[in-house]
Amino acid sequence: MLPMPTTLPPPLRAFAAMQSILLLAGVVVLGLQVSSAPPMHSTLWVTTLLVAAWALWAALHGRTSPLQALMVQAGALATATSALGLLHWHWLFKPLTMVIAIIFVAYSAHQISARGQFSSKSWGLLVAALVGSLAGDAFLMVEGFFIPGLVSFLLAHLAYIALFKQGVPWFTHRGALAATVGVGAAMYLFLWQGGLPPELRLPVAVYVLVIALMAAQALGRARTLGDRAAHQVALGACIFMLSDALLATNRFVLPLPLAQVGVLTTYYAAQAFIVHGMVRGLLAGRQSV
Repeated sequence: MLPMPTTLPPPLRAFAAMQSILLLAGVVVLGLQVSSAPPMHSTLWVTTLLVAAWALWAALHGRTSPLQALMVQAGALATATSALGLLHWHWLFKPLTMVIAIIFVAYSAHQISARGQFSSKSWGLLVAALVGSLAGDAFLMVEGFFIPGLVSFLLAHLAYIALFKQGVPWFTHRGALAATVGVGAAMYLFLWQGGLPPELRLPVAVYVLVIALMAAQALGRARTLGDRAAHQVALGACIFMLSDALLATNRFVLPLPLAQVGVLTTYYAAQAFIVHGMVRGLLAGRQSV
């Protein structure tokens, strides 16, 4: 079990104890099966346990909240269960990750509302982006629902764009705007030449443009605000572009090795950076974020 700081409040101490027991159980189960499991399976489970342990350590040392730790752990389990073909468990953990993120944001909003510094528009846009992402996750798990999934994530990115505009001008970093749109255009050309179906060319073009604008606005916002939280949000937005590029390449151009690991790892990292950075800024009481 992980060592716990001695000054933890009772609820966090109980959380840590339960988490440590679950991690220990995971190590025992892995140890019993490691000799018969394929090396790649063992590697994935070891990585998942390490991520879960790191998330617990971060919560115990005040780097994240327990809800954020649970979000990271659920994302790691969603990634592992997808890569290993454990679909029933994947159908649980994938939407659960965004549900936990929404609960975390709602709880944080409740905290700050008691201090009289509540910006309902900013918090509402963040929740809307996460709800759109949750809907997109659900649709993309079902065969034949790619377009609804694409539309859901498109709406999520529009909510993120509106959120990143709060208190700052539009696209203040012109170099970032040119770079993200240029990368998006190159990616779209790559997909077109790689076999993007004709009926998806227009929807995908719109989506690529919107996510490029989302990343550009996040980068411009980071340059304007200049704080660590804003830079975390910008990093998350850029990683989101990478995740979608991996997903689209694997789906329309050529199968990528360990595609689900790459796609979901970058996706959850993107969401985690955006949520952590936005909530950190909003809790600091800066209405511009």
